[in-house]
Amino acid sequence: MTEGERRAGHSRRRFLAAVGVGLVGSVSIGATILGSDNDSDIERSTVPPTDQWLFGPFVAGSTAADFDDRGMVPVTVPHCVAPLSWQGWQPDSWEALWVYRQYFDAPTSLLKGRTFANFAGVLSTASVYLNGKLVGRHAGGYLPFSVELTGQLDPRSNVLAVVVDGRWRQDVPPNLLTPSKPSAIDFYQPAGIYRSVTVAQLPQAYLSDVFARPMDVLTQEPWLTVQATIDTNSKLSDVTVVATVTQHDSVLGVGSVALPEVPAGMTTTELIVTGLSDVVLWDIENPELCQVELTLSAGGRQAHQTTVRTGFRDASFTQDGFFLNGRRVKLFGLNRHQWYPYVGGAMPDRVQQMDAKIIKNQLNCNMVRCSHYPQSTAFLDACDELGLMVWEEIPGWDHVGDANWQRAAVQNVHDMVVRDRNHPSVIVWGTRINETLGEDELYDRTDELAAALDGSRPTTGAVKGTPGYRMPLYAGDPDDAVFAFNDYSRLPHPGALAELRPPRPEVAYLVSEAIGTLVGPPTFRRVDPVAAQQDQSMLHAAVHDRAAGDDHYCGLLAWCAFDYPSGWYHSVHGVKYPGVADFFRIPKLGAAFYRAQRDPTEQVVIEPAFYWDFGPHSRATGPGTQAVIWSNCDQLELFLDGRKVDTVRPDAASFPNLDHPPFLADLTVRSGRRPELRIDGYLGGKLVKQRHFSPDTRLDHFACDVDDHSLTADGQDTTRVVFQVLDRYGAPRPFAAGTVAFRLTGPGTLIGDNPFDLAATGGAGAVWLRTVRGATGRITLTATHSVLGSVSAVISTVR
Repeated sequence: MTEGERRAGHSRRRFLAAVGVGLVGSVSIGATILGSDNDSDIERSTVPPTDQWLFGPFVAGSTAADFDDRGMVPVTVPHCVAPLSWQGWQPDSWEALWVYRQYFDAPTSLLKGRTFANFAGVLSTASVYLNGKLVGRHAGGYLPFSVELTGQLDPRSNVLAVVVDGRWRQDVPPNLLTPSKPSAIDFYQPAGIYRSVTVAQLPQAYLSDVFARPMDVLTQEPWLTVQATIDTNSKLSDVTVVATVTQHDSVLGVGSVALPEVPAGMTTTELIVTGLSDVVLWDIENPELCQVELTLSAGGRQAHQTTVRTGFRDASFTQDGFFLNGRRVKLFGLNRHQWYPYVGGAMPDRVQQMDAKIIKNQLNCNMVRCSHYPQSTAFLDACDELGLMVWEEIPGWDHVGDANWQRAAVQNVHDMVVRDRNHPSVIVWGTRINETLGEDELYDRTDELAAALDGSRPTTGAVKGTPGYRMPLYAGDPDDAVFAFNDYSRLPHPGALAELRPPRPEVAYLVSEAIGTLVGPPTFRRVDPVAAQQDQSMLHAAVHDRAAGDDHYCGLLAWCAFDYPSGWYHSVHGVKYPGVADFFRIPKLGAAFYRAQRDPTEQVVIEPAFYWDFGPHSRATGPGTQAVIWSNCDQLELFLDGRKVDTVRPDAASFPNLDHPPFLADLTVRSGRRPELRIDGYLGGKLVKQRHFSPDTRLDHFACDVDDHSLTADGQDTTRVVFQVLDRYGAPRPFAAGTVAFRLTGPGTLIGDNPFDLAATGGAGAVWLRTVRGATGRITLTATHSVLGSVSAVISTVR
């Protein structure tokens, strides 16, 4: 045995032991599962899980098969290269070259077909090596890429190595190839293999891409056109492609196409499926989805089968507003960044899906803008399932680079549209770089490419400062093209309600950003003065009210859902604070407006935009004469220490177009008094909800809440645990201090700061818990506050 073989064998055994691959280490390959070959020797285990890697800084030779990687550490993908807190991120910590390594055998079944390594997202450039040989390279961190490994695998001891370049100065959107630093754009981009990796086995001939496009949706006879690409290594004869459309396990229709011959390479064909009159439309209130199963056969034998999901819906932007399935819908939403505390973008599917649930179910939005890059497909899947409409756009922020950069932007349009055109939630493509003007030649190319690849959705791009900027292209009805404007109109005077520019009446007009930190206070933090926190809710309400009052606005997507990491304008310790929820996804006072904009038959809401607090950071006389309460009741009665002090109704005069305007109340308290507040909510004269708020901090308690009580023991599945200081009735106590220490027992991993400084976040924060592969049982997280004691969260992990 050579020295290189000895080192490789040692590293491989260490890798397999570290990731827990034992007798039945397995990996999902396409539609099949490859298990062990019943050999008890760990050296003969099959392909290890594709989320388990060895990781370290790149050094010369670290992509070689026989590299001595004993100094590398085991990690789980999704993964961020740098340890992070929730603030104080330092780009220098990830701006370097890194390497991930993985060892695996190739079972006979893997060698028979075609094999691909699929990467859902790597920031920012990835070079892939197999057994020391470069097999693929990809630039850009927000879209997937695949590397074919067919014919290059050895039966034993393969080494897959991925070099990740996290440096800023790369000629790839959204970066600037200049001496500027990462703070030149409005979001940090921590490096790593931060989305999933799979190894897929496919047959020699397979369907590499399927686009199922619903047609004539609002007629009595909707139908489906299906575009399918056949990828084959050799010529095929007597080829058929069959598409079967089902909804709720019922077959709605079947279509097929026959091809006498298909040459080697890639061939795109189309077929139609008719007779779909029974299909139920996808809608924001009833997001019905359909399965489209495609079967490829050649020479009378089935070669490949795949399934895509779609939804039948008609989304039309017009000069008179937006229409979904023929009815007017005012677009009401927020922008979303994909970054999280502690891990950057490296959160798995469940956590990505939770963001969609928060935006739809807690903040009552019907639309979200994926700013400023394509986001996780798990997030989009959740939007499909929840009925949350999506604007998706290519990577970029306020800058267009040179010819190479622009070619990458055009490629991003292609990859984004092809990846996501089956999502019914996506209703508009952002094919232009955020807040850029001119560039007509580039945007002609990007608009036309999106129209050629899809054609069922309009294209757009957010602009600012020049509302006369020319319209983008739409391959359908030109009247449906969307003009999107980032409207940061300044307040006419301090304390005034926010304004919007009038819409352009000759175009479909959408406000793509508003408020943020550019209108009103520079930050909206829990540690800021309460008046500023309350103002956030009123500023957001004002612009939504303005958009709701004029049918020429298709709607408004405010800035933004969540705080995010940034070194740019108005950031504090590397965090930007425009979110109506914080970086941990915990709603702020500014979210009270959004939380109240829902049908009271679904949930009755009473949410003050103030804290009932008389501590050193709050007013001794209470919230004052203009205390804002958000509710979907039609009347509120206010009580101090059980004595009724006021009856208030919604301020429809100031907010005539909101479904649920704010209530303004005089809650001035005589200095020295500390009364308890009670708010009674009425609908139609009937008491429907009652909330209490305590001034007595001696009765405060420490609480934690977990998003999910059951996780899959796959080593990736993750959930959030929120902790905060509450009054005796469960209302948030502001400016709470102290440290929180965590103790974890059971088969899990803590993601977060331990201990956690609660004073820095104003009394609320979160950590995440991740499972351990193959380890089932109960995870218990005990959080101990330095003054208020301990609470625990319990999670079960199952196979």
